[in-house]
Amino acid sequence: MAESTTDNRSKYRFRWVGYGLLAYALMDVIQVLYPPQFMNPAWEVQSIGTLVERVVVPLLGMALVFFGEFYDRTRLEKILLKVLSWLCLGLTIAFLLGIPLVVFGTARLDFQNDQQINRQAEQQLLKLSKVESQLRQGSTSDIQALATEAGIPVAPAKDPQALRSDLLSRLGNFRAQVQSKIDETRTAQKQTLFKNSIKWNIGALLASSLFFILWKSTDWARRP
Repeated sequence: MAESTTDNRSKYRFRWVGYGLLAYALMDVIQVLYPPQFMNPAWEVQSIGTLVERVVVPLLGMALVFFGEFYDRTRLEKILLKVLSWLCLGLTIAFLLGIPLVVFGTARLDFQNDQQINRQAEQQLLKLSKVESQLRQGSTSDIQALATEAGIPVAPAKDPQALRSDLLSRLGNFRAQVQSKIDETRTAQKQTLFKNSIKWNIGALLASSLFFILWKSTDWARRP
């Protein structure tokens, strides 16, 4: 008898913890989705990714709320369980639809990142081209000033042509370093973006499957 009473008390504790976790999950959803920025691929992808990473809380909350089935439930709570059961199906569909949103959002975000990097690269390379042109056409007295402005330290040389050649050579090396850094930045951004996309898509598929299992296994809550 004592063991049965302990089991019944455990049911109540599990259920209240479950309701608490669902309340935390609801606050997380509001925080992530407000204010909405639809048609912004960065916001869409990041929002879905954040919800996927926090999906353990509502999953555990749902499992605890349904614990014990209809044992000692009030009429109002039975109605709530029916709503939560259908909500599991809604979340199943929502996370499933999140997969193509992440895929297309990732592609759009990757394109935007490429465009931004290309603009920055054009600005930097254009500035180097202007400096190179000034070095080729500038007078001897201007060469040292141009070198300092370009951030290329060099000792004064007696031969203006030797100084000009030295600066042009260093400028060429600096251009190669800038291009290499641009390529590294582009590669790093792509790797991070696609790694997160794959992780979130797998997580969304798993979350959708688990919510479907919850919906399927709580058919007792949806009965009239």
